[in-house]
Amino acid sequence: MKVPFAYLCVVIVSSTTPLGIVWSSQSVSPTMAVLLRMCIAAVLGTLILLTTRIRLPMSSNAVKLYSYSALGIFGGMMCSYLAAGYIGSGLMSLLFGLSPIVAGLFAQRILGESKFTPIRWLAFAFAIAGLTIVCWDKIALAGEAIYGVGLILFAMVIFSASGVVIKSIPINIHPLATTLGALYFCIPLFFIAWLVFDGNTDTTLWTERSVQAIVYLGVFGSLINYIAYFFILQKLSPTTVALVALITPVFAILLGAQFNNETIALNTIIGGSGVLFGLALYQWNPTKLTVSVKKVC
Repeated sequence: MKVPFAYLCVVIVSSTTPLGIVWSSQSVSPTMAVLLRMCIAAVLGTLILLTTRIRLPMSSNAVKLYSYSALGIFGGMMCSYLAAGYIGSGLMSLLFGLSPIVAGLFAQRILGESKFTPIRWLAFAFAIAGLTIVCWDKIALAGEAIYGVGLILFAMVIFSASGVVIKSIPINIHPLATTLGALYFCIPLFFIAWLVFDGNTDTTLWTERSVQAIVYLGVFGSLINYIAYFFILQKLSPTTVALVALITPVFAILLGAQFNNETIALNTIIGGSGVLFGLALYQWNPTKLTVSVKKVC
């Protein structure tokens, strides 16, 4: 697999995933939709694993890797699916775009990375200010959308923390093995969540679009995307990988407006610009950025 191709896959699939989550949850319960998505990815991934005879390590470090990855996937995906009933796909992607900054805060405590420079604190302030502008009407009106904002922010924090903890594990295995190990560990959690919050097997209300979205997310969002993500994480620096967070919100907002009739309000444009500027400022380093672009290209 070529690095530029894998990187492009991550950008494209990550941009379309929020819309897929919204569509899959329109007629299928969120817990069932995400459970089916993970099961599809696990079945297909297992077939590939058996065909290619890729080894699935079960050492103590490998089990830790799968466990921490599973917790990030479960916490991030479960809250994202629940949030889809309250907010649009564009806002979901924008809020999740704060993950590089949040991951940086976790990395200081968990990985012992250097503290934020004044520039990074300024970037954090821009991002928070932009986020406040985007969500101001939802906070002021105290409508149901505030629940969606809270859920997606919690999902972003859990996923970011998981990603940082994963980096502390001294192991390097095949991306497919990492993906499948995480899926095997998190599917039982999704099944329990479905039993507790839903437990309904009635399929009469399922629409074709929801089913197609589940299949798409299972194949591309949960299998191909995770494999490509773990691959580029091995080949590129975290800074280069984190640049995905600058690209996907823009495409996700446009896709939501075009295909799901989501309104792009003025506060979304102004606040979203603030968030993206904060992310760009956070990642900005003339030397590293030049090297990162060269690596991707």
